[in-house]
Order: sequence, then C-alpha cells, then structure tokens
Amino acid sequence: MAMDKGALGKAIAAKVTDPSAPAEMKSKIESMWTDIAGVIIAHIQQNAVVTVGAGIAVSTSGTAAAQAGATTAPGTGTIA
Repeated sequence: MAMDKGALGKAIAAKVTDPSAPAEMKSKIESMWTDIAGVIIAHIQQNAVVTVGAGIAVSTSGTAAAQAGATTAPGTGTIA
C-alpha cells in the first residue's frame, strides 16, 4: 500500500485536536498535519533502505523447474 499523506495527516489531526474545537480550527489543523505528513513521507521515501535476508522464497515465469527458488544473498531496496 502506498503511503498517503492525506490519511496520515487526518489521523494525526484527529489525535491532537479537541473534539469540541470549532470546525474551522479542525480544518486548519488537519491541513497543517497533512502538509507535515507529506514532508515525513518524502523523507522516508528518500532515505529509507529495506534490507532482506537470504532464503526468501521467490517464483518466476518459465518452466516449472525455473519457477521455484529462494534469494541467495541479502538484498536492499527503497520505499516508493
């Protein structure tokens, strides 16, 4: 699932906003946290590295013999 700044910002705003706050204030807080969430997500996407170990089962296309296997060494990837 892709990271969603709107959903993250809304969830954080709901946690930090007083339920009795005026609607206009809630909207401003939600907008602010959506912007902050966008910066957080961009930072994670630009800097995070995911490392996986050897031995993870994989499958590919081709003959039945070629379709089963496992990773043979650690690998790294990024978050999109």
